[in-house]
Amino acid sequence: MVPRWIFLRALALIYFSAFYSLLVQIKGLIGPDGILPARDYLADIAQQLGLERYWYAPSLYWISSSSATMMAVTWIGLIAAVTAFLNVWPRLSFFVCFICFLSFVGASSIFSGYQSDGMLLEAGFLALFFAPRGLLPGWGAHDPPSRASWFLLQWEWFRIYFESGMVKLASGDQQWRTFTAMDEYYQNGPLPTWIGWYVEHLPHWFHAATVGATLALELGLVFMMFFPRRVRLILFFIVTPWEIGVIITANYAFLNYLVLSLGVLLLDDKYLLRFVPARFRPREPEPIAAPAPDNEQPLSILGVGEPSMTTADIEARDRVPKHHTLLDHLGFSRWIARLAAAAFMLTWIAYNTTVEMIRIPLRDIPLPIKPLIALEPFRIANQYGLFAVMTRGRYEIEFQGSDDGANWTPYPFRNKPQVLNEAPGIYAPYQPRFDWNLWFASLGGWRENEFVPLTEERLLLGDGDVLALFRGNPFPQIPPRYVRAVIWQYWFTTEDEKRKTGNWWRREYLGLYAPELTMAADGHFAAVEWPEELPPHD
Repeated sequence: MVPRWIFLRALALIYFSAFYSLLVQIKGLIGPDGILPARDYLADIAQQLGLERYWYAPSLYWISSSSATMMAVTWIGLIAAVTAFLNVWPRLSFFVCFICFLSFVGASSIFSGYQSDGMLLEAGFLALFFAPRGLLPGWGAHDPPSRASWFLLQWEWFRIYFESGMVKLASGDQQWRTFTAMDEYYQNGPLPTWIGWYVEHLPHWFHAATVGATLALELGLVFMMFFPRRVRLILFFIVTPWEIGVIITANYAFLNYLVLSLGVLLLDDKYLLRFVPARFRPREPEPIAAPAPDNEQPLSILGVGEPSMTTADIEARDRVPKHHTLLDHLGFSRWIARLAAAAFMLTWIAYNTTVEMIRIPLRDIPLPIKPLIALEPFRIANQYGLFAVMTRGRYEIEFQGSDDGANWTPYPFRNKPQVLNEAPGIYAPYQPRFDWNLWFASLGGWRENEFVPLTEERLLLGDGDVLALFRGNPFPQIPPRYVRAVIWQYWFTTEDEKRKTGNWWRREYLGLYAPELTMAADGHFAAVEWPEELPPHD
């Protein structure tokens, strides 16, 4: 009961962080005037799929994709996260959270392609079977969770680790094989932290040791989950400090917070109740008395000792058992229907997740994949694989504006490294999706990342929703005549450089990343300069 209570409170906080981060981003990302409007994305899907669109792009935004609707859905999800945290009608609250977050994921194209989104939807869906029923269930002692939902949540936790270890071996990345994968990890991730700067400067033996520890944890120690209670407790005290270390050295949004929360399910009441004051401890449900044998029925039921009854009284009495029998039958039928539906869905998820894991080393194994394809749009049965290939450099895309085409002013980012003497912050579990996508885009070309030139277009128009994704607007009066996206390579400064300059970063200009754009006289966008082919980088 206590591990479930703690996990559900943590899940509610993670939902809250997800919706809170969308409040200031969703209009700029997928709003009608955003970078990739959901309206256009859903229209393309409708044209291709017809009625199947509702299954393959599940979203409330089919009703309306206006800014008002998006903000309303986000606020509803945020409020539901609060009520779930307060343990008010938790099943309904988590259902609302799931539907609202799925609505964003189903309509946001590339801005929801992260493994963390799938992790949250999978855990959120399983929580619908895991949370207690009722308006104010308290600890939920009178409504224990199904063992299947409990196991599948633990199974998700196990797969996040084990599948991440499997993909490291399957990828063939030499950095994992030569124990150099962590040497530049802290500077090259999507959003480093200032603590990561210090850890980066530890000696190589430390980084090599963390590579070995990572592989040992993901490929070996996580199997302790299937061992007896005492072994699981030891595992909890191994993985918890590990996750905290990841959280403070890198910003991976709510990903590590969710993994940390799932790890609580390794614990049990016997261990946790000692930390709960006696007056707040859950009460054990009272045992239900067994029915008396037929020959020992109470006198009132047998009719002995009752006052004289009329014929109408006797007929009414005789009708009561039949009435109760019918109600009991209907209630039992509903219970069977709910049980069958839950068993069907949880079995489906168990099958899909098992097949997804098997297919990492055995891609061509002949197993039915239609169940996987059918459930894929809902992101509730996923395949995970973190850090299969380590990034070998840090590249940053920067948007710049100019009135004369010669002097350029950068648009300041909220979270990405940009100002050299500004310490990298700790933002998680907040997720700046625009900044994250730019990090991924920097590893490829602009033609595969159309949202970069589309952002340039919105900046030329001075679009307020897109400008809200940045820390500020360097052209507050009128939009610039020209906008371009350039690319830099960044490195952490050395300890000596930081002492002398106070800078956390040093960087080198690599060139134009995407076409330089301007607004032509006819109101259309025109390219002023096309980027030269940059040398490939990992």
